[in-house]
Amino acid sequence: MARLEVDSVTKRYGNTVAVDTISFDASPGRILGLLGPNGAGKTSTIRMITYITGPDEGTIRYDGRPVGPWSQQRMGYLPEERGLYKKLKVREQLLYLGELKGLARRIAAERADHWLDRFDAADWAGMDTEELSKGMQQKIQFIATLLHDPSLLIFDEPFSGLDPINSELLRDIILELRDEGRTILFASHRMEQVEQLCDDICLMADGDIVLQGALREIKGRFGRNSIILEFEGNDGFLDDLAAEGAVRIETKSRHRARLHLNDGASARRVLQTALDRTDAVYRFERVEPSMNEIFIEVVGEERARKLRANDPVAAPG
Repeated sequence: MARLEVDSVTKRYGNTVAVDTISFDASPGRILGLLGPNGAGKTSTIRMITYITGPDEGTIRYDGRPVGPWSQQRMGYLPEERGLYKKLKVREQLLYLGELKGLARRIAAERADHWLDRFDAADWAGMDTEELSKGMQQKIQFIATLLHDPSLLIFDEPFSGLDPINSELLRDIILELRDEGRTILFASHRMEQVEQLCDDICLMADGDIVLQGALREIKGRFGRNSIILEFEGNDGFLDDLAAEGAVRIETKSRHRARLHLNDGASARRVLQTALDRTDAVYRFERVEPSMNEIFIEVVGEERARKLRANDPVAAPG
């Protein structure tokens, strides 16, 4: 297996700079998470890696060579948008896509049957693709991505449309592929998915890389300034703590909250406030920050809010 290298790459669409002089590597046997809100530049970067478009500046290399038609044959790309032929039968579609990647029809058939069985989808083989649900189509497209046994795999929002059970199956297969030594790039705006899967991260905002490195090292660098709190009773004390600047509320439900402890604030005081103003506290734990919290800390709360409010179709992604 071989390394992917993105070196000082820039991509413009008219006056919009979608990707601004970014560099990163993806290594065999590791999953690199390309992470950021919609419009951050993830999809534009992937399109250059897959040689769908070319960079205006910089170089992208795979296995030491600039990417091109040759590297497309060694890549498996699962785009966020569906790319299946609606009128083709599922199995015939897989055979056709496998043959486009250079597989003999017999080999394509063996692999298609293997993966359909693995996904408990053998009964779909004779169905028209348009008969399938969004989640079913996603599984077929995932199979098509793997069929030619690529050494580099690129997944753009692969869990879109999948229920929790099928998401778990997909996650297990991606981890198996990593353990086989493949180079894997996983793009998502869902930061919790990146945390669950990735070894390394490349966090993007406005076309720039704002943070990159090994996930464990990055999370350790940001300390344990997050608090998980589970309680019984009124949650008004959380809003009061946030209003006075002691915490930032990351998530809140009726009996559970995840808080970011602001600089200078006392965890003991947060705990004491919870004890004084709720009926019971079941859990109070200081933990590493989530990637969502790290993103806010790196780019700033106001900028993070604006980035997430962007219309994803307003500019190329």
